[in-house]
Amino acid sequence: NNTLRQRIGRFVRKTLSFSKSDEMHELCLKLFLFNYNKTLAR
Repeated sequence: NNTLRQRIGRFVRKTLSFSKSDEMHELCLKLFLFNYNKTLAR
C-alpha cells in the first residue's frame, strides 16, 4: 500500500493527479502492479 502511494501520484491526492474515470484508474493500477511484479521477479 505504501509503495503505491509513493510511486503513483493518483493515489496520493485527488487534486494533484487523478483519473477521470474508474476504468482509467483501474488500468493504471494494473499496469503499475504488472511492472512492479515483473521487476521483483528478476
